[in-house]
Amino acid sequence: MRPPSQHTRPRSDFAFPFRADRRGRTAHARPAEHVHDLIEQLLFTSPGERVMRPDFGCGLLDLVFAPAGPELLSTLELSVQAALQRWLGDLIEVVSLDIAGDGDTVHVQLSYLVRATGTVREDFFEGRAA
Repeated sequence: MRPPSQHTRPRSDFAFPFRADRRGRTAHARPAEHVHDLIEQLLFTSPGERVMRPDFGCGLLDLVFAPAGPELLSTLELSVQAALQRWLGDLIEVVSLDIAGDGDTVHVQLSYLVRATGTVREDFFEGRAA
């Protein structure tokens, strides 16, 4: 087996949402972008939405119009942290999580450690109910 060349392309994964790049090929995302995309998919997928993985997702958008209160937000943060641990725990470790909502929009502020690189990232996600 040959050692990797210095000219090999850096590792990348499919971009989300799935799309073609300017050359007409499958668009790719760098590792940091890919982790961001995976988190976004998990946050805004409702359980039951994926046929082969009916328990995948958080259901954040299902609760957009629920009466907001400290109890709901606390419960929601715990369930989101549990989902992140279950589905992405091998890739990230949650440092802090803050969820807020206004009208038909959910705002998620997430700080997490990327296990592969040891770097801490701070990302903001926003989703709207349909």
